[in-house]
Amino acid sequence: MATVRARPKRKRRYTEQDLLQMPNDGRKYELVNGRIQVVPTGGRHGWIGSRLIGKVFRVLPDAMFAFDSSTGFRMASGNIRSPDFALMRAQRFPEGKPTDAFPDGAPDLAVEIVSPSENLNDLYQKVLEYFESGAQQVWLLFPDRKQVYRYIAPLEVEVLRENDVLTGGELLPDFAVRVGELFE
Repeated sequence: MATVRARPKRKRRYTEQDLLQMPNDGRKYELVNGRIQVVPTGGRHGWIGSRLIGKVFRVLPDAMFAFDSSTGFRMASGNIRSPDFALMRAQRFPEGKPTDAFPDGAPDLAVEIVSPSENLNDLYQKVLEYFESGAQQVWLLFPDRKQVYRYIAPLEVEVLRENDVLTGGELLPDFAVRVGELFE
């Protein structure tokens, strides 16, 4: 007697257009491997990001654009990632200015503020994806530990603690802040 197997339903692959149609409900969304993911954020998360943005804006070069967490960047993989804060050189944009479309490639600097609920394997995959898509630096801020992991390559990381100084390197030559100041 022949048995009939039920075919598993195919899971829908979401697109950039689907991502653009997500509600403006205060959540942060990313498109990852055809799925729309909610990225956890909260009050402390936004407060730390705002402090960092304020410190960077004081020394931001004219040829660099800053972006908040609502900006999506099109990765080489097709994923759309939205770092908590990002910097991108003007020369990387058509006509030297951002357009309404998702920028192609990772920002030159991608900053992620790590929430306690985030999976570290997923986070490291994001770091790899940023570098594969053109990032020059990735900063991971760990509020609970008062640490910053400053990546200048996928496997080259500098762990900075509360009393260490975070600098911007070639991207932000005039930027320097004691790590603890970001979390006070």
